[in-house]
Amino acid sequence: AYLIIFHILFVLFVWTYWKSIFTLPVQPGKKYHMSYADKERYENEERPEVQRQILAEIARKLPVYTRTGNGGVRFCDRCQLIKPDRCHHCSVCAICVLKMDHPCPWVNNCIGFSNYKFFLLFLAYSLLYCLYIAATVFKYFIKYWTGELTNGRSKFHVLFLLFVAVMFFVSLMFLFGYHCWLVSRNRSTLEAFSAPVFQNGPDKNGFNLGFVKNLQQVFGEEKKLWLLPIASSQGDGHFFPMRAFCEAQNPLLANEEQWEDDGIDEEPHDAGEASSLAIERET
Repeated sequence: AYLIIFHILFVLFVWTYWKSIFTLPVQPGKKYHMSYADKERYENEERPEVQRQILAEIARKLPVYTRTGNGGVRFCDRCQLIKPDRCHHCSVCAICVLKMDHPCPWVNNCIGFSNYKFFLLFLAYSLLYCLYIAATVFKYFIKYWTGELTNGRSKFHVLFLLFVAVMFFVSLMFLFGYHCWLVSRNRSTLEAFSAPVFQNGPDKNGFNLGFVKNLQQVFGEEKKLWLLPIASSQGDGHFFPMRAFCEAQNPLLANEEQWEDDGIDEEPHDAGEASSLAIERET
């Protein structure tokens, strides 16, 4: 039974790691790229306010609702495209990534819309794998501690394996817990540090639809696929439902209390605007 559990965890661990590495980040579709005529008009214009108007005209045809810190349309000069909501330019990959979360050195890939579910499952199965190894080795550690284990080389192997398993378990527990918190509030790592800016200003909970819907956005509605590294996330990464839209459709929601952490982690308007602008320039 122990061997079967070990092999199941090992297969899931390798499978999720493989998917996290080889699922490439998705770039915005063609409709977000500037046409040749628009690009020429934008580049030939030297006045910043007119450039902003040109971008605003192009963005009217697109489902784009987030803005830069100063209220302008989010535009990537390097990729020459209007950024979809939650999209950022990754300096490591040198491309704009849909719903970018972070570039991860552990999987040598950029974590975004296409592979965020696989990354979460990789963390979860890595955590269980380390816990299983630590639990099965612990009884031999007790034997070593009580003097029942006499083989010197075995002592070293037991101590080393237990130490590595526990060390990785603790590290992964904090990382996995943090990403579970992000999923529960429908935020990316970038959005946790700098709130997305909407037409009414910064709002960290702008995409927060409630725990169940937030979970479904990442894992999908088919619960039987949640624990398998099979693509099941909702949408195509270009548009995400927003809390403001849900409240507009249901007036009763507008009269309810704000989300429980609004009073804790909301920043002053000016500070949030400045930090959002800084992130926008960097990413």
